[in-house]
Amino acid sequence: MQLASTVFVGLVAAAHLYFFVLESFLWNTPYGRKTFKMSQEKADHTASLAKNQGLYNAFLAAGLIWALMPHEAAMAFQLKVFFLGCVVVAGIVGSITASRAILFVQALPAAIALGLVWAVG
Repeated sequence: MQLASTVFVGLVAAAHLYFFVLESFLWNTPYGRKTFKMSQEKADHTASLAKNQGLYNAFLAAGLIWALMPHEAAMAFQLKVFFLGCVVVAGIVGSITASRAILFVQALPAAIALGLVWAVG
């Protein structure tokens, strides 16, 4: 169960690193526009917002990676719970305000990881 917990936390961190790259560097590319189903005009208009959003995803990834580093057990648990909780909340808000898919791509994996973290204790 400990291994599954670590793997899921790592997967959530990796996903947020991907979101960071996608939103901060690939937003205006054909791949970014296709991913978010946007026209070039909309991508250009929202690029600065996407860079900011991408940076927040980088912070979440950094926090989760930090939580996976060797720590005293209680500290590691608290870091994982805090950052995974942030991801779940961000995913829920994103699913309400932007796209329902965010619930499944962001919030659900983080909720699974959070459940595993709690189960391991």
